Amino acid sequence: MRQTSAQLSTSPLPTPPLYLNRLLASLSDDDRALLRPHLEPVTLPLGTVLIEPDRRISYAHFPEDGLCSVIASAQEGGGIEIGLLGRDGLAGVALALGADQMPHQIFMQVAGRSHRIDSDALRQAIDASASLRNLLLRYAQTFLIQVAQTALANASAPAEERLARWLVMYHDRLDGDDLSVTHEFLSLMLGVRRPTVTVALQMLEGAGLIRARRGRVVVLNRSGLVEAAGEAYGPAEAEYERLIAPLRRAAQSPSA
Repeated sequence: MRQTSAQLSTSPLPTPPLYLNRLLASLSDDDRALLRPHLEPVTLPLGTVLIEPDRRISYAHFPEDGLCSVIASAQEGGGIEIGLLGRDGLAGVALALGADQMPHQIFMQVAGRSHRIDSDALRQAIDASASLRNLLLRYAQTFLIQVAQTALANASAPAEERLARWLVMYHDRLDGDDLSVTHEFLSLMLGVRRPTVTVALQMLEGAGLIRARRGRVVVLNRSGLVEAAGEAYGPAEAEYERLIAPLRRAAQSPSA
């Protein structure tokens, strides 16, 4: 059963300015001071729903770790991942665009922690600071490109290429090479049946790029995985680094 963000418990996080979230770390001292009184550290268990579709956004989240999935659902049931974010982003960037809700769900695919902020407090801070608004709008630009690249991949790339892209994007946002992920979610992410997921994993594993185990994937050859991801990986990441900050962790693993 998924938890809502209103039910989350608080837990200690790094004391500012040691933010792991790239957006918070990129803020000016003045903007960080503007937000700091309103930031509440919370734990985000697997499956926690941060934003419900077509409902008012109560809290925005600046993830410190973990992975958030943005899911588009069809009226007849089912859904597909259209975007993801972790420490690079903000769950609730619609608030920076003047909206108070969105048609998609955001939930925790990988458990983590975040700094959450009341939506009204964030809007007030955005109204008070042009530099904060500009940073969040730049992030919105990078996320729009990510969603566009996902649409390109879904329309033209085979399942193993789309899987490679998603694994690299996941690897960008977490430490280490051991990625916790289930066949069920990979099926949702790729928009295919589980047997297709199995075949795609086997192809990447056969190429020596990953090692697949029940509930997890170990990245063995990141550069090879990037090559296997094709043209859909890269534009959003380059835009993020151009507009905001380096996307990947500073210390790379041996397989990077």
